[in-house]
Parts: sequence; C-alpha cells; structure tokens
Amino acid sequence: MTAEAWLERVVERAVAVQQIPAPTFAESARGALVRQLFVDEDLIDVQIDRVGNVMACLPGNGLAKPLIVSAHLDTVFPAGTDLTLRRDAEKVYAPGIGDNSLGVAGLFGLIWELKARKFPLPGDVWVVANVCEEGLGDLRGMKAVVERFGAAVTGYIVLEGMSLGYVYHRGLGVRRYQITARTAGGHSWVDFGRPSAIHELAALVCRLNNIPLPRQPRTSMNVGVISGGTSVNTIAAQASLDLDTRSEGKQELSALAEQVEELVKQANQPGAVQVVGEVIGERPAGEIPANHPLVSLAVKALQDQGIVAKLNIGSTDANTPLSHGFPAVTIGLTRGAGAHTVGEFIEIRPLLQGLGQLFTLVESVFTHSDAYI
Repeated sequence: MTAEAWLERVVERAVAVQQIPAPTFAESARGALVRQLFVDEDLIDVQIDRVGNVMACLPGNGLAKPLIVSAHLDTVFPAGTDLTLRRDAEKVYAPGIGDNSLGVAGLFGLIWELKARKFPLPGDVWVVANVCEEGLGDLRGMKAVVERFGAAVTGYIVLEGMSLGYVYHRGLGVRRYQITARTAGGHSWVDFGRPSAIHELAALVCRLNNIPLPRQPRTSMNVGVISGGTSVNTIAAQASLDLDTRSEGKQELSALAEQVEELVKQANQPGAVQVVGEVIGERPAGEIPANHPLVSLAVKALQDQGIVAKLNIGSTDANTPLSHGFPAVTIGLTRGAGAHTVGEFIEIRPLLQGLGQLFTLVESVFTHSDAYI
C-alpha cells in the first residue's frame, strides 16, 4: 500500500466512524460498527466488554508482553447534532472528526501497516475503542481496560485525533461535584425573607471563589453549570451547580476538595437550607518521568518524522494507567482545531507523519528490552 493510499484509507475510515452519533453513554451504534470492522480484519478475540468497550487482538509470538493501543469512541455532541461533513483538498470539517473519530481510525491505520510490513510482533497488540472518555463519562471505559490488563502489559498508547507533536505523559487530576441546595420556597412577595435555593448557591459560589489556589502546581476551579427555580416570582425551592476542580498535584487537589466540602457543609442551615455535594466525576492524577523509556521512544518517533516533541500534561484516558504507575502516553495523529465545536476540523497531510509516528512507536516499544517476558 502506498503512503497516499494508506492516508486516504484512514481518512475514509474516520469519516465512516464520524457519521455515526456517539454521545458519551450512547456509543453502542458506533461500537457495533467498529466491532464488525475488527471482525473484517480477521483479528482474534473480538469482543465488547461489560461497559461497552470494543477490543480485539492482533496476535504476536508470545515473546513479549502485550501492548494496548486505544482510542475513545465517544464525542461531546448530543444526540440530534447535525454531523454533516465537508472536505476540501487540505482539511476535513465535521463535529467529532478529530476528537475522536480520527483516533479510532488510527487503530485501523496501525493494523493495516503492521500487516502490510509483515512486522513480526513479539507480543500481542490489543486495539481498544473505549467508551466514556468525555465529560461525565469519568474514564469509565479505560478504567475497565486497566482493571482487565493491569500491569501485565508493555504499556498503554492512547490515540487522539489532533495534538500531533505532543506527548502527554502526565495525567491532570480532576474532581467534579454537583452541589444542590433545597429550601421551602414560596411566593416572591408573600413569603419574602424565606431562603432561596438560588441565593444560597450564589453565596456559596462567592465563598468558593475566595479559596486561594496555588499557581504551582497549577490548580483551577470552575462552576460550569448552574440551574434552578421555576419562575421569576417564585422563591426557588431547589437549585444546583456543577463544579470542576483540577490540579497538577495530587495533594493540592485533595486539599481543594477538603475546602470545597467544608464550605458545602457550612452552607447548611438546619430546618431552613439543605445543601449537599455529590462527586460526579473523578479523573485520577499520575505521571511517568520525562526520561521514562516509553516517553523517550515517543519523542524519538516524532523526531523521525521531523517533528520536535512537546511534553505535556492533560486529562485523557492515559490518566487511568498513569495513576496506577503503569507506563502510558497519549499521542496525537494530526493537526486541527475547533475541538468540541461544530466547526471542528483536521488537516489531512500531517496525518502521514502522525501515522508514521504511531507505527514507529509500536515497533520500537517491542524492540525495547523491557518489553520481553
């Protein structure tokens, strides 16, 4: 297969994946397509696990531990989103085309290249199209993958459609809360003076905003959603907010969580105001050092494509294995922009470098002595 044919085939596969809606928690239709495509490739142990991950094995000769290569199936776009695609000579425009339809297509690009080059695999390559990476999916899919394979692998390589040139070897810790306030409510005139759930949450947000956050390690907090009340002339009986907290440091994230939970506790007024906080998402932090062999191999794979690698921290599926101390990196396959918007696009030509990087990395992982049993 020529490089041009390989490139075009991967782009076509990304388009086929993108055209099937896959909101987080509703990836089954896209998963069914990927499962059938794995079957068509004559892979072994093709399966859909208990949480909806689709996986299959390209068998090796058993001299080395398996390698996991994954890409998430889900997108941020809700059911009913117009998925119309547009393509020109340089770019493909469509919601979810880069995040992460191209990542899923990259699994097939790897399969095709390994077959075409007849590369003798020392160990099995498990290709995984996992669910629930985005938003409140809370890395549920990858958590199930790591629960299954654990440390009995050479490593985990996570594919994202965009961010070519970056190697994510540090996982950003994230904890998310839904905080709900309840009061008796009432009429805005007749019952004026009674506590309002909206007012109570607004006051809580002000107190949350006064929590001092460290610059190093970088730590953030954001109220992304707030809702409540029924009408302009009603004292709100219920209101809720969604709070996102993040930190590069495990201790700092834990300290922030303690402060948030203490402020929630203090917001309660017995008999008048009930405020409860529920953890609705947790992405564990973790990292491997910049000089770890897997990171070095990923950097070298980019250098072989004429790209200077940038080491970075992010919140990706790699968080899960990294939090357990297992070697993992996330890499990108091309350049693009507009992720999580209907204007999302990918650049076509750089994909050749991204795919070359992926194949080189897989090959070099297996030629590294630490891979062998």
